[in-house]
Amino acid sequence: MADDAISLLCSSAKLERDRGVESLNKFIDQTYEAGLVPLENELIRFLIDSESPWETKHGALMGAKAILTHGKAIVSATFEQSIYEYSLNLLEDDEFRVRIAAGEVMGVLCRKIGVKIYQECCQNVIEGIEMNLERQALDVKEEETKKLQEKLVRSQSSDEGSSNSDSSSLSGSSNASQIFHDTAGWKSLETWMKCLQSMIEGCKENFNDFVTEQLLTLVFKTLTHTNRFVRETGYYVCSSLVACNAAEAGKLGERNQILMNGDDFAKHLSQGLADNWSQVRLAASTATRSFLISLPADEIRKRFFPVLLPQLCLNRYYVAEGVRIYNQDTWRLITGEKGKELVEEFIDSVVEFYICQSEADNHAVREAACACIAELGLKLKASVVRPFVKRLLDTLLICFKDESWPVRDASCVACGNFVKCFPDEARDSMTSLYPLFFENLQDSIASVREGAAIALFNVINAYGREAYNIVVNKIIEGLENVKNQAANVDKYSGIDKGPAVYGVVKKARDNDESLHTNQQMYSCGSLAPKMHRGKRSGGCMNSTFRKPPEPWQMTDGCVHCVAELSKLSEFLPETANLLSNIVKAAGYTHYTQHVVLWETICKRLIDIAKGLGKRLFKPNLEQFFPVLFDSANCDSALTSNAARHCWMELAKFLGPNILRGRIEASDFK
Repeated sequence: MADDAISLLCSSAKLERDRGVESLNKFIDQTYEAGLVPLENELIRFLIDSESPWETKHGALMGAKAILTHGKAIVSATFEQSIYEYSLNLLEDDEFRVRIAAGEVMGVLCRKIGVKIYQECCQNVIEGIEMNLERQALDVKEEETKKLQEKLVRSQSSDEGSSNSDSSSLSGSSNASQIFHDTAGWKSLETWMKCLQSMIEGCKENFNDFVTEQLLTLVFKTLTHTNRFVRETGYYVCSSLVACNAAEAGKLGERNQILMNGDDFAKHLSQGLADNWSQVRLAASTATRSFLISLPADEIRKRFFPVLLPQLCLNRYYVAEGVRIYNQDTWRLITGEKGKELVEEFIDSVVEFYICQSEADNHAVREAACACIAELGLKLKASVVRPFVKRLLDTLLICFKDESWPVRDASCVACGNFVKCFPDEARDSMTSLYPLFFENLQDSIASVREGAAIALFNVINAYGREAYNIVVNKIIEGLENVKNQAANVDKYSGIDKGPAVYGVVKKARDNDESLHTNQQMYSCGSLAPKMHRGKRSGGCMNSTFRKPPEPWQMTDGCVHCVAELSKLSEFLPETANLLSNIVKAAGYTHYTQHVVLWETICKRLIDIAKGLGKRLFKPNLEQFFPVLFDSANCDSALTSNAARHCWMELAKFLGPNILRGRIEASDFK
């Protein structure tokens, strides 16, 4: 069995090396009492041989780690010393997987033998990090580097037109060399840091005596490094540092280096929580949770809330699911039932951070900022938010003109919430807001149209008859204008038929192979083609990424709006009069996308019925039969399913016998 395990560990396939570790563990379970010296010697032999391929070295390190971590294995001191020496040397190996495995072995040795392992090699580790912090020369040949940089330039400026490209959009960099430094590997720096992290975790609380100013200064330097992989690893090292401090935090007193340097930790953590790269944000989120938990008392923890609380709060809405869920859990863990009270207490810091994030280059961050601003209006005491309403509304107005439709949608809904909660403060902004609401009501994205309808519902809630008349006039106009829709319009006319990237609709272009071969890869919008934020001047339709609206899209948005208005008991009879306008609009079928309008009508009709009530809806029921029957029998699966679902819901609402009787009495049997 030992020979089989060794053979698998030397395989060139990762899966087989993993099976070799499993086989090795089974072998140790059976023969640990007889000693493992022959097996140890075999693994050392693989590491000594300079001709061994990297896969063999990697397998030998994995095997050594398995032996050292096995609870029953009796490991010789000679093996421990030898594996320590070879692992230390392999931290500079050409293959990064070998370097990673060597670092993990060093961590296991610290766990098994103790802190003396770190004492012996700490200078090597620190020097390894320091020497690799700056790139003296690129780790590829100059010609290869130029090719890489040329590819980055091509990914920066595609043939969508020079007016649409932004040469400085990628990560705020103005040249391909800087982008290369930010995204390419950094030789051994990352693996030296991972080795440090493994050793910290291996030493656990015994590492506290080695948390020195020199070490912290070095770690903090990695957190501001130009390379995002280095920053990410640096935050994980921070997480391990504060975690090893947590168990002894109350006993260390003045020797608590984490607390003594708490302001520096908080400053760097806040920067990481706002990093442009999602992976760095997640690493910083991990370190922030460890940092706050490690603090010995709630009073001390509260000291850092002005710097960290706004970032944690915003990241609960971040687009990357891992970051979002992790920060939601951290929020519950740190604030408990007092989250709202803490936001109110530190409202100044929260508002400043939200406004700052609404100006970020990353459109996903701007979207999260809009969602958080909306939350302030909905959940906090009005007296707390009122002094900031004008600034927040001004911020949302700029986001309302964003090139990214999720940002426009989030800002639209947020504006509606603010108008509802603060009608007096928002009144002066309505002149600017009404055109923006109506633009979103005819947006090419269906969810944006629905969000605009919800926002207009909140506006009417705030201003009553005045706003209702303005909105209804727009609805009547929008429902009638579908007759002017061009025949046989393509839903995506002039737009690339492929899926949109990060919310950006792409113009159709020739199938040039260079546009989609060997191009830049993106991460959660971090380096995606940038969608610019709104401008303080200029029209709300000046976006280069927005498709000009079609009349049917405004009609579709008006159907959503009628469904929302049906919730207003004050205006129910007038809203019921709009149903005949919807039926008339549905009768125009000369354009391709009429089935999409039918689908919306089928989806929202039950909402309209429940809002109006049976008394007002029943007289209007029969006029919807033609569109419901045609929708149920059309070729569009989405429209057909929506119609069938609508029939079932109407039967539940009105009663199956009543609905059957109405159908039998009509011409549609």
